[in-house]
Amino acid sequence: MFTGIIEQLGVIKKIEKENENIHFFIESKFTSELKIDQSVAHDGCCLTVVQINQDIYKVTAINETLDKTCLSSWKKGYEVNLERCMILNGRLDGHIVQGHVDTTAQCVSIKDENGSWRFTFEYESANMTVEKGSISINGVSLTVVDSNKKNFSVCIIPYTYEHTNFKSLEIGGLVNLEFDIIGKYVSKHLESHSS
Repeated sequence: MFTGIIEQLGVIKKIEKENENIHFFIESKFTSELKIDQSVAHDGCCLTVVQINQDIYKVTAINETLDKTCLSSWKKGYEVNLERCMILNGRLDGHIVQGHVDTTAQCVSIKDENGSWRFTFEYESANMTVEKGSISINGVSLTVVDSNKKNFSVCIIPYTYEHTNFKSLEIGGLVNLEFDIIGKYVSKHLESHSS
């Protein structure tokens, strides 16, 4: 379980393919605090630490993960948003994020609003956003500003822009989306009762 508050940016130092799996070797400042089997959110995708070597740790993405996320597009040197799992005696500063990516979206617009940035994203799946609702984009807990049938927008404050990989996101770039868990349950409930 995560909160969508990014702790730091990690850097992908090496990528290895093994059968259908991809192993990512990531350098981070908190590697020394990690342990094997620990869950860490990588751009919002929960992956298990399987190896630690000094300041670099290894995680593995399987086919199911690669099909639903944009991890297969990662390259060596890519800066990835990192968040360790939440501690139950701490504050929930963002919203409840499971680290289970629902789909990807494409950035279609970036607008500088003189003190913040408005990012607009398009995606193919059914609409799961509502204005002023929560969404996780690349693991970042954000509030939806505009919600339309196949797109939505969010506004990014300078701190978030500078301390996440939003600063390097370009139009056409893919991001991981995790819709709000409460919204998903409500949608499933309504869907089952309408059929």
